[in-house]
Amino acid sequence: RVTKMSQLHVRVVTPLGVYKEFDTPIINIQTEDGNQGVLANHMPLVTMLKIGTMTSIEDGVRETYAVSGGLFYFRENLAEILTDSIENKKDIDLARAENAKRRAEERLKSNDPNIDFKRAELALKKALNRIEVKNLK
Repeated sequence: RVTKMSQLHVRVVTPLGVYKEFDTPIINIQTEDGNQGVLANHMPLVTMLKIGTMTSIEDGVRETYAVSGGLFYFRENLAEILTDSIENKKDIDLARAENAKRRAEERLKSNDPNIDFKRAELALKKALNRIEVKNLK
């Protein structure tokens, strides 16, 4: 007898508002402490997300996202992700990501004292993550 896997509800919120809500049997996240899979009825969890990949199963299809870090909060089968930006692999514009990478690298190489190097490094990490997610098989 096949039983439907328990589901958890995911709500992804960016500064622009709710990006997406969906139900999934599992969500895989990259935290500051390593990769983690969260299933329904997982113990409560609050953790920092690193710039990386998030995957889930939505309507039977594996979906992959580039996440720019943030906060993951899980309690009573509700997973909330608060992030500056998230992009589905299907929606990533590779040329745009490569241009962002090039711009960030140029800023990091310049000796311009007005350059915010921390911000340029962050932009580079985000661009590299988007390129990596887009190129995942």
